Amino acid sequence: MKGYPEHPMAPAVYSWLGTRLCAGWGLGHASDWTLPLTTEISQHSLSKRHNEQVVTCYAGCGWHGQGLHLSWPHLPQVLIPVFALGRAQELCILLETFWERMNLKVPIYFSTGLTEKANHYYKLFITWTNQKIRKTFVQRNMFEFKHIKAFDRAFADNPGPMVVFATPGMLHAGQSLQIFRKWAGNEKNMVIMPGYCVQGTVGHKILSGQRKLEMEGRQVLEVKMQVEYMSFSAHADAKGIMQLVGQAEPERVLLVHGEAKKMEFLRQKIEQEFRVSCYMPANGETVTLPTSPSIPVGISLGLLKREMAQGLLPEAKKPRLLHGTLIMKDSSFRLVSSEQALKELGLAEHQLRFTCRVHLQDTRKEQETALRVYSHLKSTLKDHCVQHLPDGSVTVESILIQAAAHSEDPGTKVLLVSWTYQDEELGSFLTALLKKGLPQAPS
Repeated sequence: MKGYPEHPMAPAVYSWLGTRLCAGWGLGHASDWTLPLTTEISQHSLSKRHNEQVVTCYAGCGWHGQGLHLSWPHLPQVLIPVFALGRAQELCILLETFWERMNLKVPIYFSTGLTEKANHYYKLFITWTNQKIRKTFVQRNMFEFKHIKAFDRAFADNPGPMVVFATPGMLHAGQSLQIFRKWAGNEKNMVIMPGYCVQGTVGHKILSGQRKLEMEGRQVLEVKMQVEYMSFSAHADAKGIMQLVGQAEPERVLLVHGEAKKMEFLRQKIEQEFRVSCYMPANGETVTLPTSPSIPVGISLGLLKREMAQGLLPEAKKPRLLHGTLIMKDSSFRLVSSEQALKELGLAEHQLRFTCRVHLQDTRKEQETALRVYSHLKSTLKDHCVQHLPDGSVTVESILIQAAAHSEDPGTKVLLVSWTYQDEELGSFLTALLKKGLPQAPS
């Protein structure tokens, strides 16, 4: 079909939107979208996406030229259970690109929390991703999604159509299971399982064809929604694991996750091929491994006094976390403060900062918008130091907020919220607060 998307994820949602599709094809070789090519352990582990099953789905709308003509309130909803890192970002990029190309207006959401934090890191370290993603950085950052927004729990009760990425990926708990329970009774809705599900989880049960599930409190949930499986597994296969063990040359190998029969086969193969001890402990089992002699590490007196002054070592027998920089010189190790390490090594300090954009509907000038932001934060954050600087920017402790004009919409202002990684919690809180908007003020 002309103009059909290149990736198997898009057809599933595309078919959900209502076009009747009967397609079967081989996609050929494809590399991981988000990870650098050097980290790909095994191309075979990704080849499962290349030969996707026939996609057939029926719904009450049609495809006409360049756009979908839909009966909005009667359209279904799609749930995509994912894990927070890796595949969630890849699938977001795939749907973002497809939505942009097809000019689709159906909202896409991802669950807040770890996924949202992960997206911050992907935006920050986009130069570490593969060549396809890096090339787009000239025009815009691929992880600054236009069509994908953070999900609010209340949205699950909305009658309109939507696509939701929610964690965890096996439907065994959390937000994905909550949404599934609400949407499972509608035969128009769809759940797409993009990865492997452990036996006993809700994800495994519905993929096995189970339509009646016993939930908490012995409640029976009847699953009427459509269930699709499309493999986007991020795990390496046996060949990839063997390749990793061969490159790492470890003294011992522990297999900690997988099905018992397959793990036993892999354990025997590792021991035969590499002549190293391989263990596969059961859940809760303790494995004792012989280790090399302990390595003594000296600690600087200044660092120790500072940590004790902060009350981090009140009890001799209770372990405490100690922050410092480990320096190795002449086969000896010392733990010193980061300031002392920089001074001894003659290095300059580099500061890691995050910057997040918040779009705000405001026709006023940037200086007036910044003043409104200052007034709002001053009245809201009474326990924090909020300042309005002469250059028009606003600071909350070490968080910097600047107002800028939108390049395309004069009625919109862009708030640039910047913080160091040490202040990530406060920076994320302020970003979420500003996204809710400012109190109404007279024009």
